Amino acid sequence: MTQHLANAKEEFSAKIPALTILSNLGYTFVPPEQCDRLRGKTEYQQPAEKATGQVMLLSVIREHLQQQTFPFAGKQHPLSDSAVDKILHELNPAMNEGLKGANEKLYNAMMYGVSVTEFIDAKKASPTIQLIDWHNVANNQFHFTEEMVIQNSEGTGNRIPDIVCFVNGLPWVVIEAKRPDSSKEGHSTLIEGVSQQIRNQGQTEIPHLFAYSQLLLSVNGHEGLYATCGTPVKFWAKWKEEEIIEAEFVRLKNKTLSNEQLSALFDHRPKSAKGEYLSLIASGDLTVTDQDRLLISLLRPDRLLEMTRLYTLFDKKVGKIVARYQQVFGIKALVKRITSFDGTSSAEGSSPARGSGKRPGARNGGVIWHTTGSGKSFTMVFLSKALIWLEALAQCRVIIVTDRVDLEDQLSRTFASGGVLTDRDKKDAMATSGRRLAEQIGHGNERVIFSIINKFGSAIKYKECYNDSPDILVLVDEGHRSQNGENNIRMLQTLPKAAFIAFTGTPLLKEDKTENKFGTIIHSYTMQQAVEDKTVTPLLYEERIPDLNVNDKAIDAWFDRITQKLTDYQKTDLKRKFSQKGQIYQTEGRIELIAHDISDHFQNFKQQGLKGQLACDSKASAIRYKLALDKIGKLTSVVAMSPPDTREGHESVDQDSKDIVQNWWKENVGNTDEKVYTKSIIEDFSREDGPDIMIVVDKLLTGFDEPKNTVLYIDKPLKEHNLIQAIARVNRLHSKKQFGYLIDYRGILQELDATIEKYQDLADRTQGGFDIEDLKGLYHRMDTEYKKLPGLYAELWGIFDGVKNKQDLVALRQILTPKVDEVQGQWVDTNLKKRDEFYSALTSFSNCMKVALQSATYFDDKSFEDKRLHYKQTLKVFLDLRKLVREDANETIDYDEYAEDVRQLLDKHIAGIEVKEPEGAYLVGNLGKDVKPQDLTDDEARNQTDKITGRITKMIEQDLADDPYAQEYFSNLLKKAIADTKAMFDAPVKQYILFADFEQEVKERKVAGMPNVFTNSDGQLNKHAQAYYGLFKHLFEPELISTADLNEDKLTQFAFEIDEVVKTAVAEYSINPAEIENAISMKLLPMLFGDLGIENAERFIQEVLQITRLGISRG
Repeated sequence: MTQHLANAKEEFSAKIPALTILSNLGYTFVPPEQCDRLRGKTEYQQPAEKATGQVMLLSVIREHLQQQTFPFAGKQHPLSDSAVDKILHELNPAMNEGLKGANEKLYNAMMYGVSVTEFIDAKKASPTIQLIDWHNVANNQFHFTEEMVIQNSEGTGNRIPDIVCFVNGLPWVVIEAKRPDSSKEGHSTLIEGVSQQIRNQGQTEIPHLFAYSQLLLSVNGHEGLYATCGTPVKFWAKWKEEEIIEAEFVRLKNKTLSNEQLSALFDHRPKSAKGEYLSLIASGDLTVTDQDRLLISLLRPDRLLEMTRLYTLFDKKVGKIVARYQQVFGIKALVKRITSFDGTSSAEGSSPARGSGKRPGARNGGVIWHTTGSGKSFTMVFLSKALIWLEALAQCRVIIVTDRVDLEDQLSRTFASGGVLTDRDKKDAMATSGRRLAEQIGHGNERVIFSIINKFGSAIKYKECYNDSPDILVLVDEGHRSQNGENNIRMLQTLPKAAFIAFTGTPLLKEDKTENKFGTIIHSYTMQQAVEDKTVTPLLYEERIPDLNVNDKAIDAWFDRITQKLTDYQKTDLKRKFSQKGQIYQTEGRIELIAHDISDHFQNFKQQGLKGQLACDSKASAIRYKLALDKIGKLTSVVAMSPPDTREGHESVDQDSKDIVQNWWKENVGNTDEKVYTKSIIEDFSREDGPDIMIVVDKLLTGFDEPKNTVLYIDKPLKEHNLIQAIARVNRLHSKKQFGYLIDYRGILQELDATIEKYQDLADRTQGGFDIEDLKGLYHRMDTEYKKLPGLYAELWGIFDGVKNKQDLVALRQILTPKVDEVQGQWVDTNLKKRDEFYSALTSFSNCMKVALQSATYFDDKSFEDKRLHYKQTLKVFLDLRKLVREDANETIDYDEYAEDVRQLLDKHIAGIEVKEPEGAYLVGNLGKDVKPQDLTDDEARNQTDKITGRITKMIEQDLADDPYAQEYFSNLLKKAIADTKAMFDAPVKQYILFADFEQEVKERKVAGMPNVFTNSDGQLNKHAQAYYGLFKHLFEPELISTADLNEDKLTQFAFEIDEVVKTAVAEYSINPAEIENAISMKLLPMLFGDLGIENAERFIQEVLQITRLGISRG
């Protein structure tokens, strides 16, 4: 008997496995011919070969509707035939509204039902008839077919989708099945399937099929992608299941089909197909593939209804959206969490501490950690949709809290465009003031409320600002920023039983000593996961450090001259302040150098219509960059920042402020409202013909999404969550982006590497949240520390016991003002000790107040009711007093007096030389991982060695094509290295080390015997001059070189002269390549003829020309 072999054809590798999975999921297969009849086509009505544009299974949907009843006058009544016809008419897609409009209209009909008019005993009834039973899956019918021939919209041809799945006769799912191996090398068959799906949605194709579609799939037997109507190719996604266990996948994959199911699937196929399938399953259990997991996860009937009802929305800007897996399982975990309540109890008369997690009767909350760029805002909208449809949460109201107005606007727009809010609802939802928020919380009935967290501080003053209902959900966006301090405590007091849910892309790390306000992390989705899933664009990091020339002598001399009148302490303080790098970073020479580098570096992105951001450390730097870029003229730019402080920088009534920021703002923004200005620059930036670069300081460095934003130029220090938030500005998906680029002028690589490692460690340590054990001591300290306040308060005032009138600031000040007396023959400041005691006591009191203001128990403790405000006022008074006293004692200097002089000095004596070209770029996703040879297993070492060998071979063949001698040299070395590794067969780690070292030598073109003169003092290699030197040895025998008396010095001289000739010719004749070659030949022939002879000289010149052609082609 002949052994059956694996069949890689599309039919057997992808389609039949999909059909069998659908059968085992409970779908009923409808063979193509029967499907035509159910669609309304019969062989008597139409010729057999003619297709139909009808895509519903009319018989099935009509039967489903005929089974529906509606209540009237205490009885159930069946639908009349005219009502059924009316519903079927409503279900014809309104293609005149476009595919998106038609799909949304049909989606709403399926979600909410269709209204009809019926007459019962001459009385009018207007029932709404449901097309889908969302609550009882078994009351719906699930069918699927294959090779469904559909006439295109123009009636000129047909399209034939591989598989179509129906719910109650409506075509909800379209699947394209491809073979796993592509005829085009390196081309994914999945993308071929996606392309086909997108093509078929075109206006002249079969958009009327996709008007009903909820899910679209592309599979190839091995894996699959999913999307929905209108999804661009870049956003088709993989699915990773978090609920269904592997054993269930195995069971469904290997479940035996009934004879009836087998007949339905194979009777219309050749007999050999059924025989091949039976042979396959008889040979043993089949392996579960990612295609199987995708089909089971998304098309299991209950999951399909769930995905359509809860995890699909229409956005006015983006279009139709179906949730990604992390959004689905994040919401599921969150719903499970917020439908549970805190069952703990507290002692009578005491109020439980928020930090302790004990809030009897309150809804439980937590943290959703989904990395920035992975769709956090839409996750919040999906949650709000779940609140509408899930009975357990139907009574809940939602308060959305942010810490910035621009974030509030962004989220409210997302909710409105996502269909959760109407324009009127959006207006009512905004808490425009503290009083308005108090009214909404205490007496309002708005389903959704938006507020800035600061408004809670003023809202708490109104007695109606209290609601102890557990049916309130507080969604906090960017929870890592807004949830510390007094406002947070006020919010918890106002809503003692609400569920608090923080959404963040960057949770604060425990090293930040920030109390975990929300409890555990309910669900996490890290940057590494997002990059792996292609949910975000991978990031490339490149360091470009500016090389500066600093005239230290001139700077020191100036300091000595200008600070003669200052004390030694003040001199030291002034030098320390102005010698910090921050001053050097803002010098004109450095900024101009970087501006030129950015202008050149961005050109390739500019040609593609992409955008960039430049992050600066100050508003002044932002303006200087703007002026420098405008002067260079290669890029257009816009500055995003908050208004300057107009009180500063004035010296004379008849002069403008010297402040560069104030003057720029006055000239470019004027009296325009800041929000209007910010909105306009965002809109301009998003336009194709808008500014190339947005210059930012803090504003719009986070919470700002523009998919075309591709390059982030970094010239400011960034750490941990701020760093991750910032770099995520360029990780949004866009069709023209292969990577997001981080160009670093500040040297933050070490911080970036450490930060990514920390966040990955947090994810690895616990999916359940922060390590609460690590924070217990912190909770304890915060809940008791405030009790020290009375003692510290008394100690602080004790310093002023001798002052009779404690409200007299002048008297308080005199107690601490320097008082010089003669003591034992020496002049001393007798108040110095008292000042030090005051500074120490004030620091202790201030630190304790900071902790107290973040402790719920401090606000709940009745004994502090009349002291809290007084303590805050006392702290402010003494902080102001300290400033005055330090000035009296000459312990501080007015730095502004020197600021402009220092800036001019540094501008004069610090010059930019060049931006150092990076040795290479880092893939950010690989940062935080340290591959050490000693940690590699043998298999890992062999895999790494194979990768390196492949890279080396490619480098030698391609990169070294412009250096024939080096190419020959390393080719021979590679052969030798491969031979050497055979002797190390049992030591794969040694093999890896050998090849890793060899790869580095190839990259650096370290050819043995090559003179060192081709590498300059900065370590830069003149690779072309080295190549020309090598050409002599590559082309000519040693005897010829020796006879011609071409010693090393002469060959080196020739190499540099040839390099100069080539560079000059390329520069002068760049428009005409033929002239370049003529110019090179004319110059080199006389130079080389005397030593090499005419034949060898021409042979040498031809090789030089070949190297030149390669150089030109590579740019």
